[in-house]
Amino acid sequence: MTRVHSLVLMGFGVALLVACGKNPQPEATPAPAPNADSIAAAERARADSAAADSARRAQEEAERIARQRAADSAAAAAGAVTEVRNMLAAMIHFDYDKAALRSDDQAGLDQKVAILTANAAVRIRISGHCDERGSDEYNLALGNRRATAAKQYLVSHGIDASRIETVSYGEERPIATGHDEDSWAQNRRDEFEILSGGDSLRKP
Repeated sequence: MTRVHSLVLMGFGVALLVACGKNPQPEATPAPAPNADSIAAAERARADSAAADSARRAQEEAERIARQRAADSAAAAAGAVTEVRNMLAAMIHFDYDKAALRSDDQAGLDQKVAILTANAAVRIRISGHCDERGSDEYNLALGNRRATAAKQYLVSHGIDASRIETVSYGEERPIATGHDEDSWAQNRRDEFEILSGGDSLRKP
């Protein structure tokens, strides 16, 4: 009996030793559950970032459009000034040995009247020219009559005479150097030069 008892005790001790030698398994740590406040904050941050990006793109587009409009406006204004300047500078021509205004040139003078009326600060000079035929003295006198004829037309249509100077160059400044009727026709002319007030011309 004692022997059996001893064997049982020994078996129990061995079992106890084996059980004590095993390392206990660590318990698995559960993953933290998402916090509702953190989720909401992240969503707000994403929404704020998207809104800021959209606002930035909208601002950049608005600035681009504003720059384009300013450039278009400046180009249009420059084009209008150039157009007005060209109309004011357009020459008129005369028949041989004549100072009478031709009907086809009166329309051009009417344009000049409108421009000068719309731009009260503008002062101009009208220069009369002739072809090479005739003496120097005769052509200077003829050129003067041609410049005066254009001035009188403008004044008769409401432009103050003090805004218009006249000068004659006779045959001294030809624009065509040939010795034929085509060249002479080009040289029988009045030229119009802006003396002052032409920096910011307005279209009538």
